[in-house]
Amino acid sequence: MKQFEIPAFYRSPIISKVKARRKLDDPRKQDFSPTRLQFSKVEFIIARHFGFCYGVENAIEKSYKAIQDNPEKRIYLLSQMIHNPDVNEDLLAQGIKFLQTPAGEQLIPFSELTSNDIVIIPAFGTTVTIAEEIRATGANIDSYNTTCPFVEKVWNRSQKLGETDHTIIIHGKYDHEETRATFSHSNQTAPSLVIKNMIEAEFLGEIMNGKKSTAEFYTYFEGKYSPGFSPELHLNKIGVVNQTTMLASETQEITDYLRSVLIQKYGETEIKSHMADTRDTLCYATNDNQSSTYALSETAPDLAIVVGGYNSSNTTHLVEIMEKTIPTFFVKGADELVSINLVRSFNIHDKTIEEREFLPSNKGLKIAITSGASCPDAIVDRVMMRILELLQEPCTIEEAMERATF
Repeated sequence: MKQFEIPAFYRSPIISKVKARRKLDDPRKQDFSPTRLQFSKVEFIIARHFGFCYGVENAIEKSYKAIQDNPEKRIYLLSQMIHNPDVNEDLLAQGIKFLQTPAGEQLIPFSELTSNDIVIIPAFGTTVTIAEEIRATGANIDSYNTTCPFVEKVWNRSQKLGETDHTIIIHGKYDHEETRATFSHSNQTAPSLVIKNMIEAEFLGEIMNGKKSTAEFYTYFEGKYSPGFSPELHLNKIGVVNQTTMLASETQEITDYLRSVLIQKYGETEIKSHMADTRDTLCYATNDNQSSTYALSETAPDLAIVVGGYNSSNTTHLVEIMEKTIPTFFVKGADELVSINLVRSFNIHDKTIEEREFLPSNKGLKIAITSGASCPDAIVDRVMMRILELLQEPCTIEEAMERATF
């Protein structure tokens, strides 16, 4: 696995040691059981996999390399590099400017770009149209393109499916940068449709089996299908791909459901002619992080803390997994841990910050810890250190590491 050169302040004294030990003991990543870090007053139960993935580290490395290599040039990011406020704020502090918001709202007109400028494409990628518009200005968008290779893998798979006359069903959030980019690329070669969840998949299934009308399709999926999309023509041979940060289990559930609809319509013996096997498009990091979070939830902790940016899709799905069975706090960093009795936690359902009671008074407190793929390990470290500070923990990090269970 490639070792990336990223700024030292993204590294951490605690988590880096934990991850190094786990990598040594389990190089093939077959053990998803968490690490247990035992202090006197608290035990941290740390997920096996979390934090920066390959695509994020690649994006950060290329972004800082662009800064180092081009001190005299103007450098722009198309939009947020990744969905983490600390990473984006540091890049802004380095002099980089954003051209757009994550929603696609223009901050700086592309017309202001020149052939001497550099534009960094974020890890999510971008649409075909936007790439063409920026290239037309003469700005360099190729030298530091940080599009995640696993996102590009989805694009390539979509192209091949289109070449074999499959319609592309994209499991994703239509307004997310990555899904907008994937939709833009897939509809170059294939009819394409974005569905967000099982509710929308089931509606689509009723279109496919004739229980709902074509008119209902166009109304329900308005703005989510490619030009010229015909339910009668384009739902008889499909392949499902996904926004790489969605719940992998939900993507599989949607795929299995749509497969069952097609089997009902055409029969088991004909299914290969009507549905492609697209399991190879699921992102390994998403799978590993989510599998590790399921394993974390089975340890029966007193509470869970998920660290990451509030607009991070993959982090939100980790919260969804944990909060089903455990009191879960979603924080962007240590500053949200106000006191031993109070934490500012993000509510993923109504998109608000809630002030909630925090640490219970019971002895032998067990706290599950994980973070999103765009969250630096150093931020997780600071969250843990803040908890130790609030508890007035007498045990040192070194002592806890000595008796850690990996």
